[in-house]
Formats: sequence, C-alpha cells, structure tokens
Amino acid sequence: MATKTKIRKSDTDRPKSSTRKRKRAAETRSVARPLVGRLVAGTAKIGTLMAIWGLVAVGGILAYYAYQLPDISNLDRQTRASSVELRDRSGKLFASYGALHGDPVVVTDLPKALPAALLATEDRRFREHFGFDPISFARALWINVTTGRIRQGGSTITQQLAKNVFLTRDRSLKRKVQELLLAFWLERNFTKDQILSIYLNRVYFGAGTYGVDAAARKYFGKSARRVGLYESAMLVGLLKAPSRYNPVVNAKLSRGRTRQVLMNMAAAGYLTERQAKAAAARPVVISGAAATSRGRRHFADWALEATGGLVGPEAGDRIVVTTLDARLQSLAEQSIARGLKGFAKSAEAAMVVMTSDGAVRAMVGGRDYANSQFNRAVQALRQPGSAFKPVIYLAALASGMTPASEIDDGPVSIGKWKPRNFSGKHHGIVSLKQALAGSYNSAAIRLSEQIGRRSSISLARQLGYVGSIGDGAGFVLGTGEASPLQMTTLYAGLAAG
Repeated sequence: MATKTKIRKSDTDRPKSSTRKRKRAAETRSVARPLVGRLVAGTAKIGTLMAIWGLVAVGGILAYYAYQLPDISNLDRQTRASSVELRDRSGKLFASYGALHGDPVVVTDLPKALPAALLATEDRRFREHFGFDPISFARALWINVTTGRIRQGGSTITQQLAKNVFLTRDRSLKRKVQELLLAFWLERNFTKDQILSIYLNRVYFGAGTYGVDAAARKYFGKSARRVGLYESAMLVGLLKAPSRYNPVVNAKLSRGRTRQVLMNMAAAGYLTERQAKAAAARPVVISGAAATSRGRRHFADWALEATGGLVGPEAGDRIVVTTLDARLQSLAEQSIARGLKGFAKSAEAAMVVMTSDGAVRAMVGGRDYANSQFNRAVQALRQPGSAFKPVIYLAALASGMTPASEIDDGPVSIGKWKPRNFSGKHHGIVSLKQALAGSYNSAAIRLSEQIGRRSSISLARQLGYVGSIGDGAGFVLGTGEASPLQMTTLYAGLAAG
C-alpha cells in the first residue's frame, strides 16, 4: 500500500504575487514622485510670476497715484485768499472776514504746553512712527469694531497734514493711498519739528482762522507764543470739531473738551493729574473780538461794504480801523435788549449812535444777528414823519428869520390837500420856537411854502441826508422814506450847526 507523504512548503516556496505587488507599488511611487514635484514646482513658478506681476501692477498704480500728488514744493507757504480785520476806534479787533491766517510759527518757539497738548491728544507716538502708525491704527480699529461705532481715528499728525494739502475732501481709496504716500514723503523730507510747525500753521481752528497764531489772536487776543496751559489745551481741543467746541458758541462743550485734553496730557506724562485738574478749574476769558463779534456783526457788515473795493483777490490782508466805540456799542446792545423785553420774538428794533462829525460810534441792526442778518439800522426804510420838520425851521433861520419870528398855525389848504394838526386844533399866530416845540403841521407847511420848498430840500442834502424827500408840499411832514442811519446822519449835521 502506497504511503502518502504530506509535504510542507517552506517560505521560499510560497507564491511570489505579494512581492510583485510591493514592487509595482514601489515603481508607482517612484513614477508619482517626479509628477508631484513637477506639479508643485509649476504651481510655485506660476505663483511667483503672478506675485511679480502683481507687484509690478501695484507699483505702477502707486507710481500713477504718486504722479498725481499735488505740488508741495512750497508747503510752508500756503496760497490763500485775502482777508480783512475790523478794529474799533481803540484798535481792538471785533470782527473779521475771509480766512484769517496769523504769523507763521516754529514749534520750538511755542510754549511747551502747546505741542505737548497736540501730541497727547492727536498722536502720542509721533516721535516714533514713520508717518503711519500701525499700532495706533490697530488699536483704533479694534475699539471701533468692538463698540460698533467710530470712537477713535488712527491717523497720525503726518497723515492729517497730508490730508490738509488736498483741496477737496474725496474719501475714495485712491485718495487714501495718496495721503499715505504723501505722509511717507513728508517724513522723509522734513524733521518732526518741521512737520509739527507746518501742521500748526495750516490746520483750521474754527471761526475762520487757519493756523494756531490766528486762532490765538482770535480767541485770546494774543500771539500763540504767549498762550498758557489752559489756552493751549483749548486750542488743541478745537481740532476735533471746530464749530462744536467753539468757546463763544458752546462754552460748556468747550470747557469739557479742554478738560479732556488736559487729562490726555496727564495720561501721556506731560502733566500730573493734579496739575491737569487745577488747570481745568481755571478757565480763561475769551477775548472781546471773539465774544462780541455776533453782537457787532451788523456794524461790521455795514463797515465792510463801506470799504468798497478795498479788499479783493489780489489785495492781500487788510486791517480797517473803524469809528466803533466798544463801550457805547455795549450800551446800545443792552438798551435794545431791555426795550424788546416782554415783546414777541418777531418784534425788532434798531439803533445808531453818531457824533456830530458823522462818526458812527455804535449800531444795532436787530435783536439777534444769528437769527436775522437784515440790518434794520441801514436797510429798513420808514417815513420819518415829524422828525423831518427841524430841516424846515433851520432853512427858515438860514433865510434870515429868528426863533422869535412868527408864523400862522391856522388852517391851510394846498390844492385839494387840507392838512391838520395831530391834536385837531390850531393855535393861530405862534413863534417859530413854539411851532417847532409843538410840532404844528399847519405852521411847518405854511413856513415851507413861505421860504420856498427848494431851500429846505437843498439844506437837507447839504446836511448829508440821502433818503427820499417825498412829493409836493407834504414832504414837510416826512412823507419820504429813510433808514435810521440816514436820519441819524441828518441830525448829526443839525448838531454840527
């Protein structure tokens, strides 16, 4: 019987399929590696080319934007329109027109508190950054995003100066890029102190003032080189919103803003907190030029018009010394205010104070210039009525009559016109003195006809009266029209003799 022998295969005798699979996988990987490498290399090359072309494109755009930057070769000499300052008879400024620019200042000549207040409030890292401050920008962005509204700005003083160079307020991306380019250019070509000086000489401080020296003179009546701590803080506080923090218009808001600037100085290390609080507790007095300009604006408008072509595009700045008396003007304003108290807001009044030589010392054109710029002292025409009669009597004296000369105050008829006295009574034969004192209509009309109408009209013109006279014999009773200023001029002539 045959015996079956079970033979066990050794490992070397097993099928070689698994070995072949591993070999093929290895071969596949060896083929895949060059392919992946080529893909990575190709992608990197394309990315590099795109980056290069992107940089070229960005560079071209920046170059184009830079080419369109405004000319800043004379950055420290700003071109501006002419302005006029009006001063009272003592030489004190009380009104101004046009953009006011003070003397150019150098930051090193200013009190240390002024640039300190500026840096503490507007740009604390000014001495460290290169025109753009990424730290301040990121901080402002974070605060604005987390609060949901714009609470802080990230612009540096250099960026603000760059923005000031442009004449328009475009908010496009192009403008933002140009402002940044210009800021870099400024940092490269000017020292930090020069940038501060140019900025302080150009920036707007409200009330028509450009530059810190003009603002100091407007609000405090002094040069920027002489301002104190509180004054410095107030000026810097105006930069955020010149109209809102104007100390004349909004005294309370101005004090609050000034206090904030002083606290900024303490936080930045320029002051102690105690010094800041002490300064905030001692507000300064605003100069008469700023505080009273609204009340005296009617006079200012009239005076400016009287200068004619004195101020024009090529005229440069002008200072006009007027006849205004500050004390009399204040009294006139107070008198009008008292007289209108208790009347409706629609009630108005006007007043002109003039010396016998024709100098206008005070003028009030209405209740409030802010509500109405109509100058009732100059523009409002009314019939003068019996106020015109003294001209007739002066003409009679000029013709040779005397105050004791007699005139009939009996009924008078001129054509169909039969004027009557206000009282309805007639007084017969009276002296010129009595007739004028009693304002008798019949006597004045008869006197005018006796000496001739032309003599009275001619005398009125000689006295400086430029109002209308009226037609016919009735002009004696003031049937023409005149403004308060015209009538005051007439009476100044009468007073001068």
